[in-house]
Parts: sequence; structure tokens; C-alpha cells
Amino acid sequence: MIILAPVMILLIAAGVTGCKKDSNTTVPVVTTTAVTAIGTDRATGGGTVSSDGGGAITARGLCWSAERIPTMSDHLVAGETGTGPFTLTIGDLIRNTTYYVMAYATNSAGTGYGEVLSFTTEKGSAAVTDIDGNVYDTVRIGAQTWMVQNLRVTHYRNGDTIPHRKDNTQWCNFISGAYCNYSNDVDKGAVYGRLYNWYAVNDPRKIAPEGWHVATDAEWQALCDYLGGLTVAGGKLKEAGLTHWETPNTAASNESGFTGLPAGTRFGEYGIPGYGTFTRINKTAEWWTADEQRSWGISFDSGELIHNTDSRWTDGFSVRCIKDN
Repeated sequence: MIILAPVMILLIAAGVTGCKKDSNTTVPVVTTTAVTAIGTDRATGGGTVSSDGGGAITARGLCWSAERIPTMSDHLVAGETGTGPFTLTIGDLIRNTTYYVMAYATNSAGTGYGEVLSFTTEKGSAAVTDIDGNVYDTVRIGAQTWMVQNLRVTHYRNGDTIPHRKDNTQWCNFISGAYCNYSNDVDKGAVYGRLYNWYAVNDPRKIAPEGWHVATDAEWQALCDYLGGLTVAGGKLKEAGLTHWETPNTAASNESGFTGLPAGTRFGEYGIPGYGTFTRINKTAEWWTADEQRSWGISFDSGELIHNTDSRWTDGFSVRCIKDN
């Protein structure tokens, strides 16, 4: 993926809006940070609140527009309050379009703004389509090309249906490929991708589109190594901001462009309390590998990438595909 470097097109002095409420409070001082991980429909932006102006920060985030220099009346992406740096995901963008983005912070005296930066979304020519017609964006990370979204397919590559298992007992006792939506909610499946058992991942009919495959344990390890190792790779894979992740979404920068979403999991061990239940959406992402009982995961409260080597075949995890060499 080619990322066009953001260009500063206008400098707005901090404190252009609002006025002093008293001699001790002024509007916050804010800078806008460079836009990164630019895809076809989203990008990662942020800013730094270097001074609260003597008053508590009650709001901070990004405003953006495709038509003009952005203002607070345009699109807003809000984050946590307080001073210091922040990172957020700008979503629902249009392919091959130039946008303008600016950081802001508000206290009792008014709103201060950072610089306005511009960026252009990707054309998306590298998108891939599965057998159901679902389209996935792609991103190049080191020597690998990954899908940017979790798999949503409901048929194997040859057109055979992957069984849909809603019932908890059926899910845990089923010993061939199956999928489900988190909480059996189709809308969640559309956003976060579907959850699959390992039998579906390992089926010879294949769930990945032609020219792609479910990433192996070794390929996940190569991704981890490229991003700096287990302790930091998770944050570089997570979607930034709190649109989908729960606070604090520790260390989330999405600098890789992988845009990991917290799809949660489904417990697969029959007879154990809570068997078949869904858990930890907005808190955890876990992806199958093509290797038996192995998965990789990230959590909302850590920047670590977690390597699991004892997952159950009947657990329900997300799937990310990688392009064939």
C-alpha cells in the first residue's frame, strides 16, 4: 500500500476560538500529528495537547472534511480527555479521496486547534473478493500482504456451505467446519467478521479466496518479528481509538495498517461452565492459524501480541488471510 505523506496546508494558531473566562484560563494548545495507516476507507490520525490552558480538558479529538478546512461542525472523532498525545481512527472514508484533518481540544475557555493536514485514501486496486462477494482491502507489511478485515465468508472456495451453528451445545459438539456471528448477531458479523472453529480453517475445501490462505503459525511469527516482537507488536496491529475497542486500548497505533478489531471469541469446550458462550467483544481479538491448536491474539489493555498454543478445535475465533507467495 502506498501511503501519501500528509502535507500541512494551513496553520491555525491555538486558541482561535473561545475567549478567556478569567485571567487564569486560556484555550488549550494542540498540535496535529501525521496521518498514518491510510487505507481505502480509514486512516489513523491524532494529536498532542501540550497545555490545558489552566482548565480541565473536557473534549479532544479530530475534526475532518473532504470539502474544506474542517471545523467542529464537520465530522468529529472524539477520544479520552486530558493532556498528552492521542491516536484515533478516522473511518467511513471514500476511496481515492483527499481529506483534511485537524486536532482539537476544549476546556472552559473554548477550543484550541492544531495544524490542518491533508491525506489521500488508497484507490483500493489491491482489494480481494471472496466467493460470497465480500470485498477485503489489503495491506503490505514487510514481505507479506494481509487482508485488512476479518474473514466473513459462509461458503468454502468450491461453493459448499459452511454450516452455521447458533446453539451452544451444537457448537461445542460439532466436529466439522462451522461458523457463527458473535452473539448470533448478523450485524456484528458484518462489522467484526465471523467466528470459525478450527475444523473450518483446516477443511481441504478451503475458506480463503483463490490466491490466499489462512496464515500459518510461522507467518504470524514473521509478522510479529517484523513489528518488533511480542511485547510491542499487538499495539501496532490494533485499530487506534475507541470506536470498537474499549478503553484504554493500550498502545494502539495501527502503524502497520492491519486494523485489528476486537471481535471477541466463542468458548468451545462442552460440559465446562459457560460452554458455547460468547465473550470479550470490544476487549479481545484472536485469530486462528492454519496450524493445529495455535492462535494469536491482542487485548484492549495491552500492547502485547499473544501467542496461544493450546486452543481447542471447537473454539470460535476470527480468521485473517494472507496472500500466497
